[in-house]
This record gives sequence, C-alpha cells and structure tokens, in this order.
Amino acid sequence: MLKKNRIALNRIIYPHLDLEDFFKLTADLGLKKIELRNDLPGKGIIDDYSPEQVKKLLKKYDLEILTINALQKFNLNKRLPQSTQELSELIELCLAIGSKAIVLCPNNDPEDQRSAEEAFQETVEALKVFAILFEQSGLWGYVEPLGFPESSLNSIIKAQEAIEQSGGSRYQMVWDTFHHHIGPDTLEIIQDRVELAKIGLIHLSGVESTIPIKQYRDQHRVLVSNQDQLKSKEQIKLLYALGYQGDISLEPFSPEIQSMKIEEIKLAIQKSIDYILI
Repeated sequence: MLKKNRIALNRIIYPHLDLEDFFKLTADLGLKKIELRNDLPGKGIIDDYSPEQVKKLLKKYDLEILTINALQKFNLNKRLPQSTQELSELIELCLAIGSKAIVLCPNNDPEDQRSAEEAFQETVEALKVFAILFEQSGLWGYVEPLGFPESSLNSIIKAQEAIEQSGGSRYQMVWDTFHHHIGPDTLEIIQDRVELAKIGLIHLSGVESTIPIKQYRDQHRVLVSNQDQLKSKEQIKLLYALGYQGDISLEPFSPEIQSMKIEEIKLAIQKSIDYILI
C-alpha cells in the first residue's frame, strides 16, 4: 500500500527555486525525499552550495536525496569515455552529499541511425563498463527507459534484459508512468515478465491533454488528477499490489506547473498526493 512517506519531489517540479527553498517546499508538504537534477538551466546540481552545506540543510529539513537525475545518452558507445568520466564525477558528488543512486537515461534522438539490436548491444556494453564504478561506490544505477518512438531504449522489458546481460549487481530500473503509457510494454506483459525487485523508483506524472498519444511530450506532463489520461494512479496501485515497496517521485515537466506561485503549487501538490493516496 502506498503511504505518504514513500513520496518524493523531483526538482523539475519547481526548478527556479534556490536549493534550500526547494528543500523547504518539500518539508512544508510533509515529505522527506527528493531527487536532484543536472539539467536545470542556470543552476548546478547543488547550486552554489558546498557538499557540507547540503548535508547540513538535509539535516535541517530532515530530507533524503534519492537520486541525481541523470546521466544522459548513457548507451552511446561513441561517447562512452565521456559518459564514464561524467559518471565518475556524479558518483563523487553522490558520495559527498549522501545520494544513493544515479538515473541513467538512454539516447533519445530521431537522428540516431543505430538498429534496435545495435542500440541494445551498446546499452549492455555501457552497463558492463559502468558496473565496476557502481559496485566500488556502493551506489545504484537506475536505468530509465524513455517511451518515445525515437528512444534507443523504450521498453522496461529490454532494460531488464540489458541489466541481466551486463552482469552488474548494482542496477535497478525506473518505472515512469508517462513513459510506460507511451512505450511498447503492456501491463499484462509487465505482470508476467518484470521482476519487481528490479524496480528501484517510480516517476509519477499525468497528462490531461486529449491530443493523440504519439504527440505527448514532456511539456504535457502535469500533476496526477482524476483527469489523467495515463492512468498513473492505476499503474502505481498495480505495482504496489504486485509487491513493489519503493518510492514514488513526482516529476511533472509542464511549464504550467513550474510557473505557479509558491502557495499555489503547494496546494496543487497536496491535492495530487491526496488523490493518489485514496
């Protein structure tokens, strides 16, 4: 059963806030967990704070960092040396601030000329290379399939297969309710073939637009309500019923959400949490 203490905020939900103000927003909502990001324009992962200052703020607001999101294009062999260096730097920061995992996102580019098999093999190869870094550090690598048609890894089934073939012991997957809905996997296949222990985190968002699914993009991702076209609430209830016991991170990308006033977004987040907990 999903409980409030399992809910986290991904920083993309309100990215213009100073890091401490984001911590305060999370704490004001009675939440204990956050995800940081390395892709916010004009900001660093921890802004201008030192790791020591971040740890003090985490203690002050009684918060835990679940992940740094994300190592992008991790499964492109032509940039594997660069990706390995980026991963080493992210691991160093994670260890310094107490984050337990790094999200790994695949190449998501319509100009990617690789075949599905080539992309899969490069995914396995990258995970093999990264495995020793995760094992030595004790951190987790969370592989996140992106459901877009142009994504080089859009199936959680294929992500699980790549992890198994890599032999890495510190990998789990991110189940993203948006990417699941637009991706190729059905819930029936998931129930039969996905190992719940391999899911390390759920990313939660909703879509209320009635445009065709093939047109869904990040800007359409809002907080989950009873108007949600993704059936995100049903997805997470199924996963918990099947035995998932991990965390859920709210990850709406919509500028409509990001541009709310602080008191408005507090009310909106609380309303969404109340809805998904019923």
